[in-house]
Amino acid sequence: MTVTIRPWRPEDAPALAAVLDDPGLTENLRDGIPYPYTQEDAKAYIGSVLSQVPGELFAYAIVVDGELAGSISAERQGNIHHRTAELGYYLGRRWWGQGVMTRAVDQLCRRVFAGSDVLRIFAEPFARNAASCRVLEKAEFRYEGTLRCNAVKNGIVLDMKLYARLRPELCPEDCPAGRLQK
Repeated sequence: MTVTIRPWRPEDAPALAAVLDDPGLTENLRDGIPYPYTQEDAKAYIGSVLSQVPGELFAYAIVVDGELAGSISAERQGNIHHRTAELGYYLGRRWWGQGVMTRAVDQLCRRVFAGSDVLRIFAEPFARNAASCRVLEKAEFRYEGTLRCNAVKNGIVLDMKLYARLRPELCPEDCPAGRLQK
C-alpha cells in the first residue's frame, strides 16, 4: 500500500465529498463540518485551502494507492505561538486500522519541518479517541497531558489529550528552554 500526501486539487471535490459523507466520521472531529457533506462543501473547502497564504496552512490530501482517502493539515498559530502549528486530520472509514494515518502524519511533519520555521506541531484529540491517540504516539508525538473538560461535542463535555512533535534538529530531546536564540 502506497500512502502519500499531496496538495489539494479542485477535481478532488467529488472524492472528498464521498469520504466526508459519513456521519460516524465527524464524531471525533471539531464542529463545523456539515452533514450531509456535498460536492459544493468540498469545492468550498478546497477553494479556501488553495487561497491560503503560503506558510500559514499546510493542507494536503491523503492518497492511498492513487485514491483520495482523507485530509491532513497543520495550521500555524499566532502571536507568541507563531512557530507552532496545530495538526488536524481525518480518514475515510475503509482505510482505518491499516497504518495509513500514521504514515500521513509522519509525512506531514517531515514536510512542515523541512519547509518552514515551525518548531512544534501539536494535536488535541478527544481523550476517548484511542485510535487517534495511538496514531500520534506511533508518529513520534509525545503525550504532554490531559486537558480536562476542554470541549463540548454533541452536548457532552469531553477531555482532550495534548500531544506534540518537536523539530528534530532544534529539539532533539525536550527542547530545553533558551536553546533557540532566534
